[in-house]
Amino acid sequence: MSLKTTIEADIKKAMIARNAEDLRALRAIKSMIMLAETEKGATGELSADQESKILAKAHKQRKESADIFAQQGRKDLEEKELEEIEVIERYLPKQLSNEEIEAAVKSIVTSVGAKSAADMGKVMGVASKELAGKADGKAVSEAVKKILSTLA
Repeated sequence: MSLKTTIEADIKKAMIARNAEDLRALRAIKSMIMLAETEKGATGELSADQESKILAKAHKQRKESADIFAQQGRKDLEEKELEEIEVIERYLPKQLSNEEIEAAVKSIVTSVGAKSAADMGKVMGVASKELAGKADGKAVSEAVKKILSTLA
């Protein structure tokens, strides 16, 4: 079952349960999926990889907004963003831990043959493809920097 079908079914459940918080987040996800399906050059159907990228993007946007609202002392808006994050996380694939990210990056470094921090671009190119949707890009970048700094 595609993510869009799952989201549509969950929207119906949220409407029946009168769960406004879930409904708001689910509608936002559905909107992002529909935009991706109809954008120029799209085939109309999204792959699982594309769907997880959309979810990751939505998650990141909500997290950044929540951080900004927290800095500005807007607890009401921050709480709304955090509620939406919880809903989005239900559909995201399980995220890798820092140890799992480092292990994956170490194997990528050896397979690419990186010798120093100068090879960061090579390693990041492969790592971001392999770990897309499974780990935050920032965490991957930090792990790559950490491992490459030990090689130099």
